[in-house]
Amino acid sequence: MTNRRLTFPELFDLPTVVDLRTAARAVGISINTAYKLVHAERFPCRVMRLGWRYQVPTAALLAALDVNGPAVHPDDVRRGAAFANTTG
Repeated sequence: MTNRRLTFPELFDLPTVVDLRTAARAVGISINTAYKLVHAERFPCRVMRLGWRYQVPTAALLAALDVNGPAVHPDDVRRGAAFANTTG
């Protein structure tokens, strides 16, 4: 398992809610440190406890990272690349 940080394209492609491991990768910490911060109520954004799992709203995660959103939506880039490939 890798502890590699998420890239901007990966951040912008996240679902509306992510697991704690993904949120930890986004902020550049290990899952063990993430659990410690959650238990100390010091994780950098809101964390929801759903059953036995911790979930993090992506909007809260992006706000904690001071990311306002992509200048271009990832789907637009994909569609543009696909169109460019069809127009030799």
